[in-house]
Amino acid sequence: MKQSVIFEEELKNKIAADFFSTFDCTRILGKIDFAVKLKRTANAIDFNDEYLLWAEAKAASTDILVMLAQLVLTVGKARTFDKHLPPPFLGCFDNEKIAFVPYSEIQDIFYQNDFNWNVAPSNHDTKEFQLIYERIKDTVENETPRETCLFHFEKDEKELRRFIRDNFVVGKSEVSKIKIDKNNFIIIYNKWLEAVKPTVGVDWEIAKRNGIIDGDFYLADLLSQNNRSVRENLFVLLKSNHYEADRHLNAAGLFTSSRVEFTDGRKAYSLFWAKYERPPAEQYWDYIVKRRDLLVPQDIRERKGSFFTPQVWVELSQRYLADVFGEDWQDEYYVWDCAAGTGNLLAGLTDKYKIWASTLDRQDVDVMRDRMKNGANLLEDHVFQFDFLNDDFAKLPEGLRRIINDPKMRKRLIVYINPPYAEGNNEKNKSRKDVHATKIYSKYKKQLDKVGVELFAQFLIRIYFEIPGCKIGQFSKLKLVGGSNSAIFRNHFLAKPEKLFLVPADTFDNVTGQFPIGFFIWNTEQKYKFKKLQADVYNGDGSFSTTKEIYSYEDAKGKINGWLTQNTDKNDKGIGILVADAPDFQNNNYIVIQNNKGKSHKIYFTVTLNNLILSAIYFTVRKVIPATWLNDRDQFLHPNEKWETDVEFQNDCLAYALFNNNISVKEGVNHWIPFAEGEVDARTEFESHFMISFLSGKIVINAYTDLFNQSDADDNPKTNWKKGRKREFSVEAQAVFDAGRKLWKYYHSHENVNVNASLYDIREHFQGRNEKGKMNNKSEDESYNEFIESLRASLRRLAKKIEPKVYEYGFLKR
Repeated sequence: MKQSVIFEEELKNKIAADFFSTFDCTRILGKIDFAVKLKRTANAIDFNDEYLLWAEAKAASTDILVMLAQLVLTVGKARTFDKHLPPPFLGCFDNEKIAFVPYSEIQDIFYQNDFNWNVAPSNHDTKEFQLIYERIKDTVENETPRETCLFHFEKDEKELRRFIRDNFVVGKSEVSKIKIDKNNFIIIYNKWLEAVKPTVGVDWEIAKRNGIIDGDFYLADLLSQNNRSVRENLFVLLKSNHYEADRHLNAAGLFTSSRVEFTDGRKAYSLFWAKYERPPAEQYWDYIVKRRDLLVPQDIRERKGSFFTPQVWVELSQRYLADVFGEDWQDEYYVWDCAAGTGNLLAGLTDKYKIWASTLDRQDVDVMRDRMKNGANLLEDHVFQFDFLNDDFAKLPEGLRRIINDPKMRKRLIVYINPPYAEGNNEKNKSRKDVHATKIYSKYKKQLDKVGVELFAQFLIRIYFEIPGCKIGQFSKLKLVGGSNSAIFRNHFLAKPEKLFLVPADTFDNVTGQFPIGFFIWNTEQKYKFKKLQADVYNGDGSFSTTKEIYSYEDAKGKINGWLTQNTDKNDKGIGILVADAPDFQNNNYIVIQNNKGKSHKIYFTVTLNNLILSAIYFTVRKVIPATWLNDRDQFLHPNEKWETDVEFQNDCLAYALFNNNISVKEGVNHWIPFAEGEVDARTEFESHFMISFLSGKIVINAYTDLFNQSDADDNPKTNWKKGRKREFSVEAQAVFDAGRKLWKYYHSHENVNVNASLYDIREHFQGRNEKGKMNNKSEDESYNEFIESLRASLRRLAKKIEPKVYEYGFLKR
């Protein structure tokens, strides 16, 4: 170990051989450097999940606190403890020493609502790394005796071997059941949720509203012997073949008595608990009951819609508050964060006597009060548990209640929040179906209307009506100011917007979508109906980017789908289907032209001779501008009339649509071939000449000529198609046709091809599909790759030409 230079892998192998030779150290567990588990013997239980140590390794001498902090971030980021039973110890070692810390001493840090686990564990300069470093430091330095935690390989070799011998024991390898302790009781709970909970005859939503959680039934099982709970001070007790709750909730519809039955005759329960030894050692009972708050899996925490606010946006929001309310705003205003989580939004505020923090979860209150011991600038009496969407203000601390009840003091109150973003009745997340069913929703259902399913809208409506005159500093999505479902809300929420900045949503913990989150400053004392506001825009690293106007869109003529509906052709002789989903950028991926309706979309238009130009314009204006996180919520609108006389714009859009559609000959006749047979050296005649007839103004006779026998075809000014009139294309559009012609010609040079193939079919022919059925991005045919890239490049140039007119003609607001 005294080698001055040693590679990390060599070091890990040597540690395994010298000190853990009787264990299995071969498993690679995610990004954890070193993992120790029992070796499997012929007659032993499968200990595949039974680890004894997870450790960080460094080749050179390193501070153990740095190594342990990096390990905790690695484990927390991957949520390794959700997939594997945690070990008794976390550890670290380098070429001089090895250290251990009990897992139970730090496990609660993994269950904070608003800790940012997205930081890189190897970046030691982040705030998150420093927080964990200090926590590990406090744990290690308070271990008694110190020698049980840190060992030097040379001078402490005997003590180290004794420590491993005495502590790295789960039981003999032949034991038939897994022991439960304070390190693994949470992950066993997560397994119980899947195996046993579905067989317990309880309406869980009603139970939770009445103070009983599924963890209470788990504790009844866990702290039991011979199928009877051994602790009497639990909310739920196991009584042989049923449970008994400590309350009767029949009035709420939970159960008709305190007795709760198994729905499967206790089958799943028996199979599950056969693997575990119950109860745990008595020394763990008090700890497990005390940490009932940890029996909340991550998906339930996310269900509340709580998100960690990155420090860069905390600091920026406080700068904006200072811009609006003056440099001395912290001296002059009270601050209440009524969705505080563990209080990171309040970091940087100076006057603890003017700060109030409330949160839904008791464990978050405990975390904030624990932070006070380490210097957090809060008062214990100003930090409290409060359900803002259900509790009455009578439950507030007297000092805060006095501020809210005094009209003059209310004007000096800033409600400063990052409220939960959970949405009820969400088809994509059934677990959130009833999350919006609060007392505030019931009270203000009329004012909230459709947007009432959004929890952050409920926060704002209560603040507006019940704390009138206050100021609001609030992070949220942009639905309330620009969404069509928020029109009724905006009629009632008449606060004046003072300032706004926008940041990428994916900079927030647990958010993966590409959309903007804004920080709004509202003055509820001044009445104002929101119409528009200029926002400052920041990049993910906190640097200023640009400005952007945010609109309510209520002064627009309507949305683009309404414009298209007004021009719907009743003729049923269609050449394709335009899928026209919700008119904003976040739905642009669904906008396609294809042969049939399919099953995954809601809004369709049949493309015909009479609306081909309209359909091409609709499709093109929604496709030529790339979707970004910043424009994700921008709405496509009913245009002005200028486009009707711009024939070049119409033809540019048609050219763009011709070479972007998803028409496939496999799904029906291909009416979208933009060339004559001779242009591409086709081997035989095309089945349909519709598109070449439309482009040339000359009807090419074949079985589909009757598509042009429509009475209003020559008289429709928006179609602009007349017999004998050839469509003229811009230089940029001609370049698209030229590139497409070369591609079609190359395709038809091959044998055994479908002469009626569309562009989509040609792409599929050369690119093929992967094992999941998705078309590959590239082909092994380099000539094809050159042709398709040339076509794509010409389409990008055409899109740039079209883009300014999308704004000029009012399809989008800048």
